[in-house]
Amino acid sequence: MSNGDMIGWKDLKPGFVVTEPGSASTYKTGDWRSERPVRANERCTKCGICYIYCPEGCIKETEDGFFEADLYYCKGCGICAHECPRGVIIMEEEKEEEGN
Repeated sequence: MSNGDMIGWKDLKPGFVVTEPGSASTYKTGDWRSERPVRANERCTKCGICYIYCPEGCIKETEDGFFEADLYYCKGCGICAHECPRGVIIMEEEKEEEGN
């Protein structure tokens, strides 16, 4: 490689620095979990406690007033299930897809 082809230090992006706001939302972190939340909406009172306690902010209200976790971002911590006063949410073990 000749000197004309080399990248200088001024061309390097800074390391460990968030250069764009909201850049973490582009990463689908749900692949990290070993358990997923499963809901029994027939017992749900739509209180929203799962939404309030979710540390990832991945629980959203649906059009019919229930709350669902966006599994692309849910890490399976189980806080929503632990905090649910009616036991609507249970944590179920993730299963590997066939062919993996």
